[in-house]
Amino acid sequence: MPINPIAIVSSGSISALGTSKKSVWKNYLSGKSLFSKVPFQDEEVYVSKITEEDRKEIISLQAENQKYHQIDDTVLNAIFSARKAIKKAGWEKETVGVNIGSSRGATALFEKYHQEFLSKKVSSTLASPSTTLGNISSWVMQDLGIEGVALSHSITCSTALHSVLNAVAWLESGMSKKFLVGGSEAPLTPFTIAQMKALKLYAPIGKTDFPNRSMDFSKDKNTMILGEAAASFCLEKTTEKNKGLKIIGYGFGSEKLKHSVSISSDAQCLQTSMQMALKKAGLKHVDAIVLHAPGTKKGDTSELSAIKQVFPEELPALTSNKFYIGHSFGASGAMSLEMAMLMLEEQHFIENPFYSNKNIPKQLNTIMVNAVGFGGNAVSVIVSR
Repeated sequence: MPINPIAIVSSGSISALGTSKKSVWKNYLSGKSLFSKVPFQDEEVYVSKITEEDRKEIISLQAENQKYHQIDDTVLNAIFSARKAIKKAGWEKETVGVNIGSSRGATALFEKYHQEFLSKKVSSTLASPSTTLGNISSWVMQDLGIEGVALSHSITCSTALHSVLNAVAWLESGMSKKFLVGGSEAPLTPFTIAQMKALKLYAPIGKTDFPNRSMDFSKDKNTMILGEAAASFCLEKTTEKNKGLKIIGYGFGSEKLKHSVSISSDAQCLQTSMQMALKKAGLKHVDAIVLHAPGTKKGDTSELSAIKQVFPEELPALTSNKFYIGHSFGASGAMSLEMAMLMLEEQHFIENPFYSNKNIPKQLNTIMVNAVGFGGNAVSVIVSR
């Protein structure tokens, strides 16, 4: 039985794509990847960074409030995106639930405080409160001056879409009438990059326009690249006043792991989440899918295999955004959701340079968004206009 649609009232984001709807869409239309090289140990690595101009916006937050010098960029980016979403929705003085998650949380501050501890053998007074995962949603709620429940969580790379699931549950139960959801990640730190390189997932430096080869199903090397980003969305039940973009289906799934970062060759968890989302939407097909496709050999091919299992007769149009902005871990699902929303609003399908679709719909009405992370946790959300 189809669910009651959940309205996406507004959104806000910050990433290498920009901060305004105009700049984000312009960068999507450019067809150019947004990576830069930064020093890492004795070499260089690719990263996707917030622009220096947009970084000034984050610095301006710290100028407003001296306490904001004590919190991590993960939290600051979340505050910035949340302010934009709340302002667009006109929710400034309302009771609003907040659920903004992150895979890694306060990465830079945690590394800083740990280094201080190793050298001085004493912990900083603010080390604990400023690095706890819960401070993302708590600071957002404090900054906005709103009342309601504040939740933060980490379910690796499916974190942001899990926040959507949480919001749906709260809205449907009647425990909340409005919910702010999303994900934030600032993972461009030495230890975090070293972890991905240790897993042999990181893209090698080379002469190419697209170092992250998301959806290149013939690649022989992993090409994941880390990016910083945050995106927030205001959700409420659909009414006569908010008949724009809406969530009409959602699903989740998990699978038994062989090791901590494994995924089955046909991504059983994604098959489950996609089938559930279709059932809840009352659909057998969608016009397009924004893949999780991190740019790893196993991650990309297993997701395509799962999609072929769920749509055996005709594949929807397939695309991704990580060849533009890399992988922002817990924020990645939110960035993919934003991409889907823009394609629906603009009625324009953004193609992936590594994948040729046989059929691209002339009209986009329904787009599925996938996210899956370490631990075999998958989420699929269907957005409609």
